[in-house]
Amino acid sequence: MAALARELARRHEVTALTSRAGDLTAESDDHGVRVVRVPVLFRRQLSVANFPSMLAYLPMAAWRARRMRASATFDVVNTHFVVPTGPVGQWIADRCGIPNVLSVHGGDLYDPSKKLSPHRHGWMREPIRRMLQRADAVVAQSNNTLGNVSEIYGVRRSVDLIPLGIDRPPANTHPSRTEFGLPADAFVLVTVGRLVARKQTTQLVAALANSGVSRAYLLIVGSGPDESAIRDAAAAHGVSDRVRLLGSLGEVEKYRAIASADVFASTSAHEGFGLVFLEAMAMGLPVICYDHGGQTDYLSTGATGHVLRLNDAVAFAGAIRELSASRERCRQYGEFNRARVEEFFIDRCAQRYEAVMQRVIEARGARMLA
Repeated sequence: MAALARELARRHEVTALTSRAGDLTAESDDHGVRVVRVPVLFRRQLSVANFPSMLAYLPMAAWRARRMRASATFDVVNTHFVVPTGPVGQWIADRCGIPNVLSVHGGDLYDPSKKLSPHRHGWMREPIRRMLQRADAVVAQSNNTLGNVSEIYGVRRSVDLIPLGIDRPPANTHPSRTEFGLPADAFVLVTVGRLVARKQTTQLVAALANSGVSRAYLLIVGSGPDESAIRDAAAAHGVSDRVRLLGSLGEVEKYRAIASADVFASTSAHEGFGLVFLEAMAMGLPVICYDHGGQTDYLSTGATGHVLRLNDAVAFAGAIRELSASRERCRQYGEFNRARVEEFFIDRCAQRYEAVMQRVIEARGARMLA
């Protein structure tokens, strides 16, 4: 979302309204984007927003938006995530008399790892259904998410499909295996993401061990509440010396970790889209993942790497073993992925969003003149 806002700010005035945590400032300029952050109760981590903090965001964001109206004029609201930000975006659109483009991203509609996932509870499904119907336009980033709009929430309307985009990787990103304590001849897997239950990273540690590839190592980029469980899993499987938990990294360091690997691997139970796969593809890595989520729009077995049946641990370990035995196959997948990712950079994503925004602005204007 930050990349999209920055790209749009090249041609438009963009304000991003979000929550404040840690030592973030109340307001800042990010490459031309005015970023306004409202304080919320109970949030202590940048990587995880708990349920009370999401509820606290609603009145605080509405209060801040009301103040913003006095000093700025907006043409359109682009609300990202129907939960928790959906009500705020619609409230702003209604108060300002402007269209609301609602972008749904996967976990806000369906997260199999969470007891409070909206799809499990009728008291959440009905308000979400109404917000999906009221928005001037709805954007889904994958066919999986698009399907959930109708199949779970019963909303039958036109939904725009706009794949997410990434910034191009930093120039001159050089791998540095010594930086991560990796032997020169190691076969290296890398994964990137928050260490939360949905990512199932302990399962990836088990696959590393069960592959039987003694020179296989795993780099884990990210932080979150599952870190202790991952360390325990590595110890239980006897691979602690081959698992590196790197924590959260900046963009340059993250791409250096990806560039140091041979394969990108993810055992996530579900991804609404999966930007991290694109980042790995841009660095020429083959991808091993499961088949549940939006990544199936652009990943396929035999072209990009291996897309396996959800939670098939045996097949996952086998895919690691197969790719470790053939650097030529890794190279072929990597070359294909570098070419495939070209259509998923942020400039293409922004152009598609601009078209949707222009359409709803014109439609709103036509209704007012009618």
